[in-house]
Amino acid sequence: MDGIYARNVKLGYANKVVLADVNLDIAKGEFISIIGPSGVGKSTLLMAINGNVKIFGGEMRVFNQSLHNIKNTALKEIRSRIGVIFQGYNLVKRSSVLDNIAGGMLRKMHPLQAAVKYYRHDQYEQIYEYMRAVNLEDEALQRCDRLSGGQMQRVAIARALAQDPEVILADEPISSLDPVSAKGVMDTLQRINRQYGLTVIANLHQLDYARRYCSRVIGMNGGRIVYDGSPEGLDQETVAGIYHGSRDNEPLFGVDRAPFPVAAGVVYDA
Repeated sequence: MDGIYARNVKLGYANKVVLADVNLDIAKGEFISIIGPSGVGKSTLLMAINGNVKIFGGEMRVFNQSLHNIKNTALKEIRSRIGVIFQGYNLVKRSSVLDNIAGGMLRKMHPLQAAVKYYRHDQYEQIYEYMRAVNLEDEALQRCDRLSGGQMQRVAIARALAQDPEVILADEPISSLDPVSAKGVMDTLQRINRQYGLTVIANLHQLDYARRYCSRVIGMNGGRIVYDGSPEGLDQETVAGIYHGSRDNEPLFGVDRAPFPVAAGVVYDA
């Protein structure tokens, strides 16, 4: 199976198991949201797909590769096929929209070419395509520190697209955005899911967005998956079960504080 597969997996960090009995089958092209109270391991599950979480037991496979004791070369190949979008954008904010998007192509560039920001004609065409996909073509030369939060998150999505991934992982991509910007980001994720046939998996604390945009919802509580089904199945009783025991007063808002290790190669602006 060339998707994402987990059977009876235990996941965590150091010597601590955070998630147990994880069973998943994720096919190409799905748009999935992971929901649940703060701190239940949503980010742990998401980053396990990228090979950033320790596997204590069970079997987990991504692109038909077992992640248990995987060698670095094979793990790098898997990560090259996965784009990651962070809550904090992780852009080089003093650089332009164009240069930030081009950052997703670094593995395809000669180091000198990347250093002097020299892009071939075909690379410019690709960058422009991705800017159009996120509706930012008019901001190509704008510095990212002059953009709104929603625009910066859409730059991050375009940068992930420039990596030419098969899967996009999004950790709380709209948690710090106003409703209008949040809608713009979710519209963009839905559009690239459909346009490029990418698998999109997003941690969302906002239950209404999960219902509105995603084709499948995974609900978590108590270190386990307690719901895996369609948005239509999220009736009042099911939602109450997912958020049972939560200190969150309202499941539509908040931030998951589970650990989220940074993938290799991510550039932070100083």
